[in-house]
Amino acid sequence: MERTYVMVKPDGVQRGLVGEILSRIEKRGLKLAALRMNVMDEAIAKEHYKEHSERPFFASLVEYVTSGPSVSMVVEGKDSIKIMRAVNGATNPVEAVPGTIRGDFAIETGRNVVHASDAPESAEREIALHFEESEITGYTRIDEGQLYE
Repeated sequence: MERTYVMVKPDGVQRGLVGEILSRIEKRGLKLAALRMNVMDEAIAKEHYKEHSERPFFASLVEYVTSGPSVSMVVEGKDSIKIMRAVNGATNPVEAVPGTIRGDFAIETGRNVVHASDAPESAEREIALHFEESEITGYTRIDEGQLYE
């Protein structure tokens, strides 16, 4: 099963959207394999967003993501990366389709409620940055009366 990293950003936590977002993930058929709420350390935030380090918004992005608690999770299931990107919606909320998390709850690109890895390589890197392997459970699914590991 594929794994991806998902984060409810500080604005999503502050607005009380964590339960709604977790519910949407689970209703879509994906499994939460790890979950943590904390205020992200600045060094981890810089590493997490390192691909944006040369962009003018980098400092404000790091400041924002470390400004309050966020919820980090490992989500797994078949095609979890593509599914989570679709569930989240477009990065720019103006372009996000209603029914997606950003389409329903986000107002501006800089405060767009959620993050999800965009590729297998970034998912692997982001998961390793935020979780120890021992903190992640294995995939278990009940399907038509059968239990799979």
